[in-house]
Amino acid sequence: MSFYLASTSPRRQELLRQIGVNFNLLKVNVDESVTPHESAETYVQRVALAKAQAGLSNCNDPQGIVLGGDTAVIYQGQIFGKPVDRINALEMLSALSGSVHDVYSAVSVVSAQREETRLVKTQVTFHDIAPQKLAEYWSTGEPQGKAGGYAIQGFGAIFVANIQGSYSGVVGLPISETAQLLKEFAVPVWR
Repeated sequence: MSFYLASTSPRRQELLRQIGVNFNLLKVNVDESVTPHESAETYVQRVALAKAQAGLSNCNDPQGIVLGGDTAVIYQGQIFGKPVDRINALEMLSALSGSVHDVYSAVSVVSAQREETRLVKTQVTFHDIAPQKLAEYWSTGEPQGKAGGYAIQGFGAIFVANIQGSYSGVVGLPISETAQLLKEFAVPVWR
């Protein structure tokens, strides 16, 4: 048996290493577009599963087990994915400023025999953020490639007033749920 991570996210790699999981990396290309009338829960789970399935197709290992993950920020029913540019990032961050939003993080594990997905919802409250601070934040480069345009594990942490749920889920991979899922697939985890 070989275990694969269908992601090039340094954050997901770091979180798996944190719990002692050995893995091989797979780069996958999955359409992350939201389909019309798709709920946030459905969207995040669909994309996580699609990444894991694409990884399984690419790994050419009949005994392979593949993990895929996805994270999205949800504000007033709108899904905030990765910003496409500076303007998009500043719009998202301005909307999140001084408000509460949800972060959905899904993890899927697949093998030739089965597929399992877990979803975690975390509520995050932001302080009020001055427009100048948002512009400074964009100039750090951190918002690029991050759901909702921020990284809670980086400079974006200063925006967070409160969190209810899974911190690691907001980072990009809910550790507790991931560990339980990996155990179900007999993938060695530290604990």
